[in-house]
Amino acid sequence: MYSAATGDVVAMPTRTIGSGRFRTWIPSSQSQSDWLATSITLAKAVSAGAQCLPFPYVQAVFVTVVDILQTVEKVKKNRADVKELCGNILDILNCIQDQLGSRGAAVKFEILCEEFASALEGVLESVKELQARPRGLSGRFKEVIKLSSAADKISGHRTRIQELRLNFLLMAAIDTNLQVHLLASNLGPAHCSQTTNNCPSPSRIFHGRQDILHKMHHYFTKNIQKQHIFLLHGLGGSGKTQIALKFIQQSAYRFTDIFLIDTSTVQTIETSLTNIATAKRVGDCANDALQWLKSKPAEWFLFFDNSDDPKLNLNKYFPQCSHGNILITSRNPGLAVYAGSQCKVSEMDETDAMHLLLRSASQENTDHNRETATQIVKVLHYLPLAIVQAGGFISKSGNMYSYLHLYAHNRARLLKEHPTQLHDNYAWPVYTTWQISFDRLTEKAKTFLKLCSFFHHQGISEDIFRNATNYRLGPCSPSKEELEKTLDILSHFLGSCGSWDPLCLVDITNELRAYSLINLDAGKIVFSIHPLVHDWARTLADEAYHQSAISIAGMSLTGLSDNDVELIGRWMLPHIEFVMGDNSSVVPDFRQEYAAVYLGAGKPKIAEDLQLLVLHDRKSLLGDKHPETLQIMHWLARTYIELGKFKAAEELWVMVLTEREQALGSDHLDTLQAMVDLGMVYIKLGKLKQAEPLLSISLEKRRNILGSDHLNDPYTLRAMTGLAGVYFTLGQLERAEELETVVFHRHVETLGDDHPTTLAAMGALACTHNKLGRLQQAETLRLIVLEKSRIILGSEHPQTLTAMGNLAFTYNKLGKLQEAHELQRVVLKNRQNIQGATHPSTLRAMLNLASTLNSLTKYQEAEELVIVVLDQRRNILGNNHPATLQTMSTMGSTLNNLKRWQEAEELLVEAFNKQKDLYSSGKHPYFVETIQNLQVTYKNLGKLKEAEDLDIVLKSQA
Repeated sequence: MYSAATGDVVAMPTRTIGSGRFRTWIPSSQSQSDWLATSITLAKAVSAGAQCLPFPYVQAVFVTVVDILQTVEKVKKNRADVKELCGNILDILNCIQDQLGSRGAAVKFEILCEEFASALEGVLESVKELQARPRGLSGRFKEVIKLSSAADKISGHRTRIQELRLNFLLMAAIDTNLQVHLLASNLGPAHCSQTTNNCPSPSRIFHGRQDILHKMHHYFTKNIQKQHIFLLHGLGGSGKTQIALKFIQQSAYRFTDIFLIDTSTVQTIETSLTNIATAKRVGDCANDALQWLKSKPAEWFLFFDNSDDPKLNLNKYFPQCSHGNILITSRNPGLAVYAGSQCKVSEMDETDAMHLLLRSASQENTDHNRETATQIVKVLHYLPLAIVQAGGFISKSGNMYSYLHLYAHNRARLLKEHPTQLHDNYAWPVYTTWQISFDRLTEKAKTFLKLCSFFHHQGISEDIFRNATNYRLGPCSPSKEELEKTLDILSHFLGSCGSWDPLCLVDITNELRAYSLINLDAGKIVFSIHPLVHDWARTLADEAYHQSAISIAGMSLTGLSDNDVELIGRWMLPHIEFVMGDNSSVVPDFRQEYAAVYLGAGKPKIAEDLQLLVLHDRKSLLGDKHPETLQIMHWLARTYIELGKFKAAEELWVMVLTEREQALGSDHLDTLQAMVDLGMVYIKLGKLKQAEPLLSISLEKRRNILGSDHLNDPYTLRAMTGLAGVYFTLGQLERAEELETVVFHRHVETLGDDHPTTLAAMGALACTHNKLGRLQQAETLRLIVLEKSRIILGSEHPQTLTAMGNLAFTYNKLGKLQEAHELQRVVLKNRQNIQGATHPSTLRAMLNLASTLNSLTKYQEAEELVIVVLDQRRNILGNNHPATLQTMSTMGSTLNNLKRWQEAEELLVEAFNKQKDLYSSGKHPYFVETIQNLQVTYKNLGKLKEAEDLDIVLKSQA
């Protein structure tokens, strides 16, 4: 044992079991408390002494052992299972201290010590369960249950620690060159010193991958007396072979023989196996080697490297037995069918990648270099081969700081260049590695990979291609000749009947997955491509593939309903943005489909730009009154609504309605659709008396035309939503709630709980609950809407910001002012950044924040915000709009708080007189607030008679 006081190795009092240096620290003549006390003292001594050694993992082990032994001592129960567990633990410590005292060989124990330390943490947790001593009958019953649970856990720990003990003993035996017969009594299966290892060493700059190595060590050390097969799979250049070689270097002591099998081809496999037979003098062919391995019940190790050919049946080259160890590296994840455990090798951890670059580039580990290296490995997407390749270039040029600039303009050239000075035997640069796989693909697989390189590298869905095969040419479509290349590609997915055949796509993607050139996210059923492979594949394709990707993206969206476009647009947006590039390259028919996606994603300005181009082309080609032209005007008006351009939307919908009435008649569904849309914009403009009849007439006619099926019609529900909005604004809250409830439940039935349209309907219902004073119900609904909107649409989508603002409004009413204030600050900031300072939603966010600031007595801040909102609403909406009148009331309340009574009176009287006419048909919360604010003003001005008169008006609103 290492002595902290003298620095010498001192003997430990032990009882010997077996022979040689393997002793167990459980003295037969001592009681449990005596040997525990002695063991604790000695473990503390080693822990203290280990601080002087360059082996921190040894110290960690002994510190944990001390905790375990002290906990067992506190239990003071003569538990045989705990005593045996402690004996196994102490046996391992004995092995470690022997190594500490002989040539400092403990460095070889690092991986085993880390595994031991991890196992000890579980032991410590379990033995601590034995400490609890509850009193009373109930307590004793709980103690029995708890101790039973702890006993089960300790039994499992005992098995694991025993396995580790055997591994420590084996390593120590090999290190001292003891013969197999000395271990037979303790180890069971025969082990012998290693006679063959034809594997090269790992790269001198190998770094990281500890999570994978630990998984491999754990797998190959459990259940020792059975055959182990482990698969490392992943993209070429991800470092599979280097991880395997590092594992072999760390674990060589465990295996009797280690053989490298080159699995590039059938010939190389048979040659490698024949070499084994020759070396072992058991024959002169591959089958002789397999028979010898099958008949040799030892811990031999076969390393099947580069098993990349998906047509190769690897199983015929496995020894058909229940012993031995096999490690496979492959680009083909399909080989997992053979493996007892597997690991996908992908990108490195950022810190490990950064250190690998510094080492491969021969750069000093300074703060500045680390920062630059981190930026470089990020653009290389943490791919090991690309990092080493970059390091080789940097070491040759001597300038790491110019690499990013060079890479941005010469990516393909740099990734094709192989460094002259190599750290390992890997012969190919990054692009060549993938080219070798690409050359083995069928033409259909090559075509698909090149096509996908023009979509976003993530979220490539089967739906894109399936929907595109359903596309039908229209009056504004590109010609069949223009789509010739695209239609040819899509034909790869069609069966003999000319319709979509999912197996065609499966065959193609399976071929690409076999080389890890494309990855499947089985949970979401979408594909992805490593970003560097994505870039490389694009260098193989010409512009025709780009045009095909543009067309397929648009074709996949054509003919979908509004709800479907909104739903699909969430995952299609990255693809649309990627293929777009220059808008001029997108034919008119697809610009509108792209615009619908942008609109649904909360990016109406981009949608507007595209739709204006489409509208210009439609007018030039078809004329102002053609149905296709009117439909684009309809979509553009919808976009104007989202941009807050209500008057521009009104002008378009008036034109659409007029033309449709003349061409189709007043009862045509398309005409009624235009009536609904015009009614909706009238609500935005505060023209409630014009909005209500349009929406009511359209709703009634749609019911008559569609009959019992009318509630399945999206525009019937839109008309009901619009009418509910009119009733809400007029203060007829019960009528609004009745309609909103029907709409909400219908959307749940047809679209599901998580569709954006359903969430909008839920939000509208929550607003009505809020105004009716049902604040708890409103809060519950608004929390659901916000959480789902964040997940489905993203934190910065306008609909999510609306949900956040609505929840904050409810918080204000509930008196949760600080929560409301925090949310409203976030909403306002995002509204200003995304939608602009004068957008109606931004102004509403400012007004809501001002209301909360008033409640927090921050009157000056509130006034500054309300002044901006009032000026903008007067300019945009006019002096008589309900939103303008609401703002005047809020401004009056703020002036009251600032004790500027005369200014408050002027504003509130004007708001009162206009709201009295507007809300004459029923009560409305905004009108009630104005009355209450004006009463406060009158009382402070001494106008008590006027304040009393307002009580009469309030009663009429009750």
